[in-house]
Amino acid sequence: MDPYSLKKLNQCRRERRAAILLTDLGDGRDRVVVEGDAVAGTLGEAIAAAFRSGKSGTVEVEGRSFFLNVHLPPPRLVMVGAVHISQALAPMAKIAGFDLHIIDPRTAFASPERFPDIRLDAEWPEDVLKKAPLDAYCAIAALTHDPKIDDPALKAALEAECFYVGALGSRKTHASRVERLAAAGVPMPAIKRIRAPIGLPIGAASPAEIAVAVLAEIIEALRLRGLQDRKGEAA
Repeated sequence: MDPYSLKKLNQCRRERRAAILLTDLGDGRDRVVVEGDAVAGTLGEAIAAAFRSGKSGTVEVEGRSFFLNVHLPPPRLVMVGAVHISQALAPMAKIAGFDLHIIDPRTAFASPERFPDIRLDAEWPEDVLKKAPLDAYCAIAALTHDPKIDDPALKAALEAECFYVGALGSRKTHASRVERLAAAGVPMPAIKRIRAPIGLPIGAASPAEIAVAVLAEIIEALRLRGLQDRKGEAA
């Protein structure tokens, strides 16, 4: 590997940015492509697909062979609210490979007994997220129904361009949320990125079923980054 490529890959790891080490198998030359870099044509399409899937492999482009070694940051799921849904969602998301973080200033809910072996902060989200900022490989699920707790976290997630931003609540509840966020200066195109009601529409009723719907929607958002979503809007 070219020393410059190694240096660039290590920098991407530190900054939690996705990158691909692209090697021409014909002459052995390599270069690093960071997610968002413009690469034209069929090779660009293959690179975009590799970023979405996270899978490394060989591609053939115009008679040339390339190996795409994909390096993605571990996806991080931040649950705002140490509630029953979070208790069901956390172990499932851990199995799916997500780094977990739960934030809830209500100490009666945010206890190690309820959430063993999970990063837990019994503080206000705006304080926690200054120390542990969000990024494009974070998903955030706002689950408390309390605007004082949920709204600052949602605002931070939208500003950080998290790949998934979801919020619990009815359509009526979300309409009020939209008004509050708009009044706080959040642009409407950003607000429209919030998945609400949260989770895929599978008729979920219990906390465990809702957790399944939420995790499925998060995985969908992770794997379809850059593609048109099912609602016909840009992902």
